[in-house]
Amino acid sequence: MSVESQQERPAATARQQWMAVLAKSDSDRLQQYWQGLALSPDYQFIRKPEIGLTMLRGRIGGGGQPFNMGEMTLTRCAVRLASGTLGISYVAGRHPQHAITAALADALLQEDTRQNLLQKQLIEPLQAELEAGRQQRAAQANSTRVDFFTLVRGED
Repeated sequence: MSVESQQERPAATARQQWMAVLAKSDSDRLQQYWQGLALSPDYQFIRKPEIGLTMLRGRIGGGGQPFNMGEMTLTRCAVRLASGTLGISYVAGRHPQHAITAALADALLQEDTRQNLLQKQLIEPLQAELEAGRQQRAAQANSTRVDFFTLVRGED
């Protein structure tokens, strides 16, 4: 691995993290936080929100043989800010406004001038809500957990 790719890796990992948070967050909550920021960046669409299908792949068996599990709708969008920064988004379901907001946030998060503001007031609260939802689902699943054990009858 070259030195350049090693230096770029942390940035790619951070971007992957915020893109995942933006894509998985609730559309209404994302819009609330976005409106609270009162940002209105100049941008143009590279790809207007498009709704389409993607194939979901699964694995089965001990060897992990891949198979086509089914299709899922998604919305994708790409925007370019006036500064030239490109932002993209892929969102599960039919949510054009969610895709636009996520693409704009992705583009702005790549710029140093607004990155800290967006991290603190958009990404961190959304990430906390996602984690709280994960913990709630885990607790609910854990409450219905059944532990099976085998009793020894004493016969050999």
